[in-house]
Amino acid sequence: MIFENREDAGRQLVKRLEHFANRTDVLVLGIPRGGVSVAFEVASALHASLDVFLSRKLGVPGQGELAFGAISAGDGRYLDESIIRATGISPQQIERVTAEVRQELDRRAVLYRGNRPPLLVAGKTVILVDDGIATGASVYAAIQALQQMKPALLVLAVPVAPQSTCAWLRPFVDELVCLSMPDPFYAIGGFYRDFAQVEDQEVIDLLQRAEQSDEVSINLGKVKLSGVLDVPAHAQGLVIFAHGSGSSRHSPRNQSVAHVLQSRGFATLLFDLLTEEEETLDRRTAQFRFNIELLAERLVGATKWVLQERRTRELPIGYFGASTGAAAALVAAARLPDMVIAVVSRGGRPDLADESLSKVHASVLLLVGAEDTDVILLNREALHKLSCKDKRLVLIPGATHLFEEPGTLEQVARAATDWFDRYLLAKSSRTTTPDRDALANR
Repeated sequence: MIFENREDAGRQLVKRLEHFANRTDVLVLGIPRGGVSVAFEVASALHASLDVFLSRKLGVPGQGELAFGAISAGDGRYLDESIIRATGISPQQIERVTAEVRQELDRRAVLYRGNRPPLLVAGKTVILVDDGIATGASVYAAIQALQQMKPALLVLAVPVAPQSTCAWLRPFVDELVCLSMPDPFYAIGGFYRDFAQVEDQEVIDLLQRAEQSDEVSINLGKVKLSGVLDVPAHAQGLVIFAHGSGSSRHSPRNQSVAHVLQSRGFATLLFDLLTEEEETLDRRTAQFRFNIELLAERLVGATKWVLQERRTRELPIGYFGASTGAAAALVAAARLPDMVIAVVSRGGRPDLADESLSKVHASVLLLVGAEDTDVILLNREALHKLSCKDKRLVLIPGATHLFEEPGTLEQVARAATDWFDRYLLAKSSRTTTPDRDALANR
């Protein structure tokens, strides 16, 4: 079986993996560098998350192509005792080569994964993908390391590998998928018409493409609202933004906060609470921006929408509200007590939530500029009326209402992220799939 290139190999491989499509627990891991090109096609077709798992062979000193073992991310290491005996490698040489290769793996980890959160494998269905296997040393090291991370299911999927190697590796995984097992086997590249070397930048580009922002349309029946959904690999929570008076999903302040949240592993949804026609009218008359009932209804609708989306339906939910959007967030949180776990308000008007304040169960953080005197008073009154157990008012030094002063918005982003880290993730066990499904369909 000859493949045109790695992309073709990935598309062919998907045909044997279709039973894993559209599942929220599936994680596709490509072994850099060539394996990532194959894995990208697999993850895209299965609608699954994509990441890398680093593994590299240990070469015999002076005979780099001859491997005496391999190491992988984490503590995975495999040593081929027969090669070690045949070549007479000393224990000191083994440790020296291991240290050198480990340093290269660490460099690539930083290069490829950047500031992504640590890889979370426990309880997931993991599909480990490479562009082919020869001796199997590096793949075996990766398997050993992944098994220590306790996945629910570990699948090894490759386009081509020797039959003997597959027979050796099969007992160590839950499922092995290999499209071609030729005998004799010479080299992986012999089964590709185009087997050009994959560069580091290509790996980075593929990972970024896999998690890029999606422009979405939120259908609420009578209206359709535009939004931007970002779901980083291994997202652990979702923050839905409710913008303030006269703003939209393009708010630079909310986008700035969203980027910080994404870097910490949170998915974000920024969406327009009003249609284009409503926004045009609102700019002239301001008739919608203080209609908290309408804004809260739209936010509840968007929350039900994310509960039906494959990538977000299992994530614990928090709200980030600004100005009048903060009031809408609190009203919506009061209406969805089992779904919304944490709320953060930036320069908000929580007082406009009125009677809903006493019904909020979510943990609430109110962030206000220390120079925004009038709004501070309104937030203090709202804080007193909130009945939730966890609530706090924080004044950002030197900040006015719009947080335009240098460094103040960064403080908001850090405080919000810490709040969601502390409450949204810690209390995610409240949410259950049956409750979410019932809510989404009401």
